[in-house]
Amino acid sequence: MVKNFKELTFEYQNLAGGKGGKLAKMFQDGYPVPEGFVILPSAFQKEKLNNEARSKIKSFLDLIRRKNKSALFAVRSSALSEDSNLASFAGEFETVLHIETDEEVFEAIDTVFRSRQSERVKVYSSVQGIDQSHDIAVIVQLMIPSEISGVLFTADPITGSFVNMIGNYVYDVGEQLVSGETNAYDFKLKRPNGKYDGPNEFKKYAKKLYRYAVKIEKEFGSPQDIEWAVAKGKLYILQTRPITTLSPGNPDTYEWNYSFMGDYLWSNVNVGEAISDVVTPFTWSILEDSDEEQSVVPGFFLWGNICGRMYSNISQLLVVGSMFGNKRAEGKISEIYGMIPEGIDIPIYPFSRLNFIKEMIPKFIRNIKNRKKASKDILYHLRNNPNWCRKITERIRNIKTDKELLSLWKEEYKPYNSRALWISIAGAMRMVTVSNKLSHILTKLVGKQDANVLLSNLRGSTELASLGPVIGIAKVVQGEMSREEYLLKYGHRGPHELELSIQHPAEDKDWLERRIAEFKKSNTDVEELLQKQQVQYEHAFRKFSDCFPHKVKWLEKQIAIVSNAAQIREATRSEFVRVLRVIRAFALKAGELTGIGNDVFFLYIDEVEKLLSGGTPAVKYISVRKENYNKYKSLPRYPSVIRGNFNPFEWVKDPNRRGDYYDSTMPIENSFDIQILKGCAGSAGRVEGIVRIVNNPEEGEKLQLGEILVATTTNVGWTPLFPKVAAIITDVGAPLSHATIVAREMGIPAVVGCGNATTRLKTGDRVLVDGGHGTVHIFG
Repeated sequence: MVKNFKELTFEYQNLAGGKGGKLAKMFQDGYPVPEGFVILPSAFQKEKLNNEARSKIKSFLDLIRRKNKSALFAVRSSALSEDSNLASFAGEFETVLHIETDEEVFEAIDTVFRSRQSERVKVYSSVQGIDQSHDIAVIVQLMIPSEISGVLFTADPITGSFVNMIGNYVYDVGEQLVSGETNAYDFKLKRPNGKYDGPNEFKKYAKKLYRYAVKIEKEFGSPQDIEWAVAKGKLYILQTRPITTLSPGNPDTYEWNYSFMGDYLWSNVNVGEAISDVVTPFTWSILEDSDEEQSVVPGFFLWGNICGRMYSNISQLLVVGSMFGNKRAEGKISEIYGMIPEGIDIPIYPFSRLNFIKEMIPKFIRNIKNRKKASKDILYHLRNNPNWCRKITERIRNIKTDKELLSLWKEEYKPYNSRALWISIAGAMRMVTVSNKLSHILTKLVGKQDANVLLSNLRGSTELASLGPVIGIAKVVQGEMSREEYLLKYGHRGPHELELSIQHPAEDKDWLERRIAEFKKSNTDVEELLQKQQVQYEHAFRKFSDCFPHKVKWLEKQIAIVSNAAQIREATRSEFVRVLRVIRAFALKAGELTGIGNDVFFLYIDEVEKLLSGGTPAVKYISVRKENYNKYKSLPRYPSVIRGNFNPFEWVKDPNRRGDYYDSTMPIENSFDIQILKGCAGSAGRVEGIVRIVNNPEEGEKLQLGEILVATTTNVGWTPLFPKVAAIITDVGAPLSHATIVAREMGIPAVVGCGNATTRLKTGDRVLVDGGHGTVHIFG
């Protein structure tokens, strides 16, 4: 019921509230935290302390007095919701300072405990969307006779920049600083070495404060708001809490916005192509788990959820490049994530190189080992995965009990999914490495356009998995493949394949018939397109041979290597999608067994596991999560590149908003008077024609033969539309994106990653698409 900081072990820390738990943890870890104790909520019965707790409090007070003559005490709140990532409650509960006698201490405890029912706490809780009935712990701590008191933010709470830690202080007790009763002295501690910029009087304490701050931030896993004091020449840490303005959001209500976490550069190129939908909480939690498994950069997430849409954190990749002196890091990133818009300064997290390497190397080595092992398993996996997925899906459908389903999930599916993930990563990394290298060399030798064509014939004598769905429909129409064979081979692929709440084609009886009807109506010849592309490739190859006869064998060998890597990359990704779609079967069965049906997709995976174990607490959040999910769906697609804090609900109100990028540090520049759109050279060729804006592949029937397809993004689910288009323009895309590769294989000119094509163009506009140079000329 009452625990001093030393004995408040891990199992009690959650009961001690955010403030009490952190103080105890720091005290035990050797930080200079004034000694004290925490009165847990269980010590209060009918709004009063019980006798056992009162006795324990007296003994703790006497113990502190024996070590500290003329000791005074501070009594503070530590509500279980206080000092969390979502809400600090700073100043909302009562605090009583400079207390001397036992009687005064007990009065202060009563005052602090009753403050949880105050009107201001109720209002603050309502604004924050937090339950107003607060369980509260109370902290009693030795009062430090402060000569200097201050706060330190380990990141800028306004901009999210990590370049400087921002601090200020006053002389005397820190309550004056928190309340704003007196002017403060400002200072900065510059990363990565803590260089001090501020008044000379505090300089002698700055280095030690910086070292503590770095350790505390790492310990608690997020930027911190630290209160500290100096007394008799010694620096003390009084408390720490997350900087709530840099929180990624509220998991309970599904209000995620990772752009609020700091000054990062985000891109939805590549990840936005693969995951084009607003994701449900269930899907997000699955993706988040895979992020944690892959991440190697300390302090960074590979992926972020910005109001329901997936983004990649480019900053973490640039940090790796800068740490290891890779001057071409930005160029390599553009191959995967497209071009970074001109004028955007790339925020770099100022790591200490030594500490960074110490933290990253073990994770990096682990990832290398996982990829090497996965590489050896690729061919076996490609042969056996379809059958494994069919069998386990059938078993899931036949399961009768919660316990049996949970056991299969944990003991069989999760380990298999982890292996499949690493096999997919190994396949992708091989492709990126060999393709980037050859592309760079060829561009120097023959220019971007011919290099693009020479790298377009990657299907070789077989086929790319991402090209299979469209070729497969042609085969079904020609009687070379049955409908059943098509669905077994490609039925897991579709425009929404990574959003688990949405059916895949094999689940929709009419999907294939609609695609066949559209294919017949378009009167296109896929084989003719492929042959046309083959002619372009052969022409570029002869041209290369004439200029560099001594390099012909080298080029043939290199193209064979890249072709093999491309086929493996596409095949491993396709099979990983097949493995992920098994999770949909698991989720549907969990919904059936627990009686919540499709609402299961508004729980996170750990909550589904708890539900199958008999727990139900998270079910109460389903309604509000649905509401926020639908709000996200109502918004237009967000910019491809985002820097800093981005609020889509404010952005959408701006009539001059841009769809290509958003930079919170720069004024908006209107791009509607520009007559040339620039993007990535996706697939070579020049075509002039009429554009048609298509919002999703389900609108593909509106697309007329020979029109230029303009879309926010395209993925494998869009490829059945490709044969009837003259060219492709997308907002989102990169040279190595799946749809780009398919366009190349079919010889369809494509400019990808334009950023704002869907807002700059309208159906009926005439444009010239130059896929070799990555430009779109607008004629109106």
